[in-house]
Amino acid sequence: MHNLEHLHIFIRVAEMRSFSRAAESMGIQKGRASTVVRQLEEGMGTRLLHRTTRSVQLTEDGRRFQERARELLTDFDELQSMFAKESVALQGRLRVDLPTELARTTLVPALPDFMAAYPDLELQVSSTDRQVDLVEEGFDCVLRLGPVGDETLIARPLGRLRMVNAASPVYLARHGTPRALEDLHRQGHRTIHYSRALGARPYGWEYPDGDDYATLPLPGALQVNSVQAYEAAGLAGIGLIQAALTGIGRHLESGALVEVLPDFRPEPLDVSLVVAHRRNLSRRVRAFMSWIEEVLKPYLD
Repeated sequence: MHNLEHLHIFIRVAEMRSFSRAAESMGIQKGRASTVVRQLEEGMGTRLLHRTTRSVQLTEDGRRFQERARELLTDFDELQSMFAKESVALQGRLRVDLPTELARTTLVPALPDFMAAYPDLELQVSSTDRQVDLVEEGFDCVLRLGPVGDETLIARPLGRLRMVNAASPVYLARHGTPRALEDLHRQGHRTIHYSRALGARPYGWEYPDGDDYATLPLPGALQVNSVQAYEAAGLAGIGLIQAALTGIGRHLESGALVEVLPDFRPEPLDVSLVVAHRRNLSRRVRAFMSWIEEVLKPYLD
């Protein structure tokens, strides 16, 4: 077990190319990470890392050692899980990243149940809407909405997040409630445009078109670059919005927002749990993935 911990430390240092960042992500002292790598090098009789004042890089022997170390850790995890019962307590640290709005409205409020089920698990949760670097920032897994894009990552699809069209009662009283797509222009409706980069060309109003989806140009009352501002603008009656049910479901229930054009909902968002390597699918990650699937089930198509 002691040697396996050394392998974990070495791999984290190699992936993050920094002793201090690797140590911080694992909750250990920088000196311990440095000592462990030095002991591994002495035991192997070769230099595994090139060290500079700014970063560390793998040597050729280090790359070969890292590949084999990953395989060994994967084999050991699989060996442990062969006979491990669900009642066996999960231990260790789990570092995850979640989309901000999904974390705030749905996942974090449900965390007490997960933490009660695994009281010995140390959970670290990051919440951001930027594309974090799993390896550089030391995440065990991240939850992604939409296409993953990076083919070097391993994505485990969880489902498709239901999207809805909505507006505030005040807005609908002013413009009328659209019953068909043609009403969007006929009644003079305006939408709120969301874009991570302000000034970017608006995407348009998305709707199902046969077996695919199309977009309808619609005047924008406002452009915002955060999900929170997008939701707030819809609540304020500034314009129509297209948002995930997880974020605005409570407002639909309370009547603060009203769903419109239910037969023309935008395309659901792919939801994936992403890991950097196969070895990251530990029992901890699998337990977290199962919990997220259960929490999101009412919102998935």
